[in-house]
Amino acid sequence: HFGSGLNSFHCLGGTLPAHVVVVLMAEAAAEEVAGEEELNDSQDIFYVCKKTLETVKEKLKKSETIAEEDVNELTFPENLEDSEIMVPVDMRGVGEDFDDVEQMVEKLGSEGTAKAFVKAAEYFDANKDGEKEEDRPKPMTAAEWRQVLEEDDMLEGEEEDLLEGEEEELVEEDGEGEAEEPPSKKAKTD
Repeated sequence: HFGSGLNSFHCLGGTLPAHVVVVLMAEAAAEEVAGEEELNDSQDIFYVCKKTLETVKEKLKKSETIAEEDVNELTFPENLEDSEIMVPVDMRGVGEDFDDVEQMVEKLGSEGTAKAFVKAAEYFDANKDGEKEEDRPKPMTAAEWRQVLEEDDMLEGEEEDLLEGEEEELVEEDGEGEAEEPPSKKAKTD
């Protein structure tokens, strides 16, 4: 029954009326959104240089200037010694979503970004989720954090490749569907 269009939907148990299909699709979409909201409530872990975090905290206490170099040393492991300790912070403590550190610096400035990372560290330390200590993210070396970031970059590249492939498939399918039109029916003449 390919010609029945949106009037009904066929499944293993028989045919469902279109209005039932729409309700089911709406429920599925609502569940997906609810699942995303649950994910948004979960930890948003980032790692910062422990030594620089302590330095930044001291500078903030003394009302000293926080330079962009301080923020870079805090957040970018590329220029750190391999053995430098990186500690987890929970970015939910910032109270605002940012795509990356550059966006934070652009919006908050160096001092505001430094304060945001101190808040994120305090939020992580407070363990508001009541997570067991053995289940919590652990400190790691700068070398380990660089490796995690490289793996994430590789995975993101693969995801983008997959998404681009899916988009191409969708475009191809759309193109095929538009090219075929049902033959027009001729009026019966007796």
